[in-house]
Amino acid sequence: MLNMKKILTVYLKPYYLRMAGGFLIKFTGTIMDLLLPWTLAHMIDVVIPANHPGEILLWGGFMLACSLLAVSFNVLANRMAARVASDATFRIRNDLFAKVMYLSSSGMDHFTRPSLISRLTSDTYHVHQMLGRIQRLGVRAPILLTGGIAMTLLLDPVLACVLLTTLPLLTAVVVFVSRKSIPLFEQVQLRADKFVQMLREDIVGIRVIKALSREEHERQRFDRINRDVVEWERKATLTTSLTSPAMNILLNLGLVGVILAGAFRVNLGLSEVGKILAFMTYFTIILNALLSISRMFVVISKAAASAGRICQVLDAEDERVLLKLYDSNMKTDPSNATLPQTVYARRSNKTTADRLPPHIVFEHVSFSYSGRGYQLSDISFSLNHGETLGIIGPTGSGKSTLVYLLMRFHDVNEGTIRLDGKDIEDMDLHSLRRQFGVVFQNDSLFEKNIFENISMGRELTREQAMEAAFYAQAREFVEEKGGLDEHLDIRGANLSGGQKQRILIARALASRPRILVLDDSSSALDYRTDIQLRTALREHFRNTTCILIAQRIAAVMEADHILVLDEGRIAGYGTHDELISSCGLYQEIAKSQLE
Repeated sequence: MLNMKKILTVYLKPYYLRMAGGFLIKFTGTIMDLLLPWTLAHMIDVVIPANHPGEILLWGGFMLACSLLAVSFNVLANRMAARVASDATFRIRNDLFAKVMYLSSSGMDHFTRPSLISRLTSDTYHVHQMLGRIQRLGVRAPILLTGGIAMTLLLDPVLACVLLTTLPLLTAVVVFVSRKSIPLFEQVQLRADKFVQMLREDIVGIRVIKALSREEHERQRFDRINRDVVEWERKATLTTSLTSPAMNILLNLGLVGVILAGAFRVNLGLSEVGKILAFMTYFTIILNALLSISRMFVVISKAAASAGRICQVLDAEDERVLLKLYDSNMKTDPSNATLPQTVYARRSNKTTADRLPPHIVFEHVSFSYSGRGYQLSDISFSLNHGETLGIIGPTGSGKSTLVYLLMRFHDVNEGTIRLDGKDIEDMDLHSLRRQFGVVFQNDSLFEKNIFENISMGRELTREQAMEAAFYAQAREFVEEKGGLDEHLDIRGANLSGGQKQRILIARALASRPRILVLDDSSSALDYRTDIQLRTALREHFRNTTCILIAQRIAAVMEADHILVLDEGRIAGYGTHDELISSCGLYQEIAKSQLE
């Protein structure tokens, strides 16, 4: 419940004044509802026997006024409650999405992507439902309950006591059900995460499933996961569904007692018919109030489980603890800034290159994802400004992990990585990553037009985007498709593999990065296009330090340095000619590919 307290205090605090106004309006409307049965009893027992038509009309007008006020005030209060719930949920989703954007790679792996999607959608929806329900019924139902009981005590204390004997039992039912249901709803959400993950995998991989004729296998797998979700939902629903019938039974037993006792009291002249009718109406009000409270406990149970999952993400550490304000950081340490390309070009010419420290240095770097074995062990190398490093090795040898460490998606366990002589752990993350243009393996295109996919919200002109497309060998097909305004489907489904890779490379080149990382990003390119791309990089990005990760030797053989990795260790380092004569693994790869 501490997580629920955080939601109610942090995210509802800006709306406390508005909520107070809504509560006051709701309170007034509810009091109008409670006055109606009492007025009816008074008319039956006092006004009608007196045979005063004017007084009957007066009290009838009073009842009509109470009814109109009750409807108007309740509608207004409900609209205000809906607005508060929507605004608060908007803030929760914004903060949650911002947290997801800044989560470290290990944090993403811990929560998993399907779970984060579920927390942003279904969990925030449950919280939204709770915030609205607690404002609409959290005031009205308790007032109707306590007010109904108070009015019955005023009408006939003896009959009221008969009804009140059921309240302790009703309270026990609500407490029991709420304690049982919250853990069950937490399990439902965990199963829903797996359900979302399975859907995501199958929808993304639908072509592979069809190509391998595995539709029936996936349907059966879906059936198992879906059945698991349904079973847990059934357990949670069955538990919460005990509340309404239990309350109905207890209250109806109380009502039977009230009717019997009332009949005896009327016969004895101790009570009146109008009071009995009003008592029955108040009984209905009390019953509906208790049912509303029980439904509210169901919603709160779901929301409590969801609030816990949301707060787990909101309370997690993220990369913002490592970020400093860029402007203030520039004032104290200008070396953290990304150098303008023109300045960098002047600094990296032949006459001054010797006076610069190496651009990238790995010093005895070791790293483990899980802490149970190193994915990279004792990696050391250095690159000068404008040099190209090719990285090659078997699948799983740690090629991509090396780049993740360089960009601080993960921090090294041992050793140091330096950029321009400075430890990257002492650098502002934003200024560090601004220096990179990156194409990762299996990188994503978004459902936007080509220009938006290249610019990605950066302040780039259309001319810069088209120039980057030209260098990436994408200009020709971009123009054939109608230009930069051509809309792309999700994940670039309306492009070929080679076209997607060239758009991604154009995105990396568009900002003229100081460091360009291409992680197996030319695997779908034909040799002619691949050669033209490498030629364009040499001619137009000669001042850019390049890291090329590839499976093909042809893609890295012209690099200034080639790093050969095998099971996270350096198997060879040097030029193509040096490795051909000294590195057995490189010789095997070259023999299998070049021959």
